[in-house]
Amino acid sequence: MSDSCCCHGHCCGLDATRLHLVLQRLNPLTCLYRLADGQGEGGGMGTITVPASLPSPEDDGHKLRKAFRGWGTDEKAIIDVLGHRTAAQRSAIAAAYASLYSESLLDRLHSELSGDFRNAVMLWTMDPAERDAKLVNKALKRKGERHLWVIIEVACASSPDHLIAVRQQYCSLFASSLEEDVAHKITPTEPLGLLLVRLLTSYRYPEEHVAVELAKHEAAQLFDAVQKKQLHQDEVIRVLSTRNKSQLKETFEQYNEGYGRHIEEDIEGADRSQFASMLKAAIWCIASPEKHFAEVVRRSVVGLGTDEDSLTRAVVSRAEIDMKKVKEEYKKRYNTTLIYDVVDDTSGDYMRFLLTLIGPADA
Repeated sequence: MSDSCCCHGHCCGLDATRLHLVLQRLNPLTCLYRLADGQGEGGGMGTITVPASLPSPEDDGHKLRKAFRGWGTDEKAIIDVLGHRTAAQRSAIAAAYASLYSESLLDRLHSELSGDFRNAVMLWTMDPAERDAKLVNKALKRKGERHLWVIIEVACASSPDHLIAVRQQYCSLFASSLEEDVAHKITPTEPLGLLLVRLLTSYRYPEEHVAVELAKHEAAQLFDAVQKKQLHQDEVIRVLSTRNKSQLKETFEQYNEGYGRHIEEDIEGADRSQFASMLKAAIWCIASPEKHFAEVVRRSVVGLGTDEDSLTRAVVSRAEIDMKKVKEEYKKRYNTTLIYDVVDDTSGDYMRFLLTLIGPADA
């Protein structure tokens, strides 16, 4: 689907009747489910619903085992269980399944499912830190700006503790440090390599603490760097990689109030380099992750073909955190809904699973 389409897909892609029928099938008996408690930094802005009467991990394990047996796989049963459980609940189910049947749930999912549906379900079922470590490792083997986004997302759109957990998982899985592999791919003496390594190795103060005068001072430093087109200077990287998120949000607000423009707008106007693009992504992931992930989804569905890897990553990684905000941002910026574009660009069990995680239009 093209961004230039004046009908936003309503007459050249999916028709409204099909969208209504799909969503109607996906959301029967909504009273049986309730929104999960807020996870991570989203402050209750996730979209995962869990049963009002939650089965035990053992009961869920039995249901999954039944879905795997017989003629063919019961994909709907897999979606009904795993698509309506939080990360902690999915972990408990995986442990119960392994205890009950002496096999890994992830291994069984891999053998039973296929394609984009399998990739999405497996990423969702993994421990989030393990998932992100594997996503970064995969991204480091590829070329292109979109793959570098994965590193920025893990470094800047995660909590400090989650970032530490990802780095620990990376070492366990790949026998090298995350920052070591990033430095191997992108020379750390280059501005982009230095920025990425600094962001990955930072442990930001996790609580809300703001020094307004410091924010004004560092906003002025950032403004000076942008005006001189010296985005790569060490002070810019130091501020972005060391300050806590509340402090940085105040700094960006002081920039906007003091100079009449958002810092990311000035960066785009001053420099079109890859470094500037990554700097903008980092600022969005720190201050307004929903802006970044709305753009990730949009880029994955516009043009020829669908970038299923990016679409899956955005949905799976934000469903428990701030998917409500992502949906709101998407509608505001692109004058269509995220749900509409997902239905227009995907199909089958893959589509049904993504929509389960995304939740209804009003949630």
